[in-house]
Amino acid sequence: MSAQDDLYRKAVNEYGAALERLARVYEAGPEDRRDLLQEIHIALWHSFAGFDERCSLRTWVYRVAHNIAVTHIYRSRKTKRLNLLSIEDLEENEKPAVSNPAVAAVESQLLLRQLYELIRRLNPADRQIITLYLEGLDAASIGEITGISPGYAATKIHRIKRILAERFRNGDNHDYQ
Repeated sequence: MSAQDDLYRKAVNEYGAALERLARVYEAGPEDRRDLLQEIHIALWHSFAGFDERCSLRTWVYRVAHNIAVTHIYRSRKTKRLNLLSIEDLEENEKPAVSNPAVAAVESQLLLRQLYELIRRLNPADRQIITLYLEGLDAASIGEITGISPGYAATKIHRIKRILAERFRNGDNHDYQ
């Protein structure tokens, strides 16, 4: 086995579940999600030919995966004409509160689906930041992966969390057209 294969195997063992969650955040449909995950895995394997360890394996994996996901979304947007929003657009799009009287287990699944839908509606840059945050990365790591300053990453995280929480409380998981 080559070093490239070894690095890929190690990355998949350590971050495979995170890559699946990332695909779920970027794509709602199972087929589109599988396609995206396949693109990520192919790109990741290819990328290890040039991995020089100037950053951690985690940073490399997330950087490659998010870059592929963002490219995938922009390519899909051209063909599907998706209506992606920035957090500023979400702030302006208020809707009345909706109650959800579901059983605890069902409610938990529904709430998770609603959160994924809200995140999927964000533009790819904001989606990338909040997805990395939900994976447990700090602002400095997010900044390193995305190429923004840690301070700006922290500010964006705070704003996105506030907007998502507000949307979530209002039951706003519908299309923002």
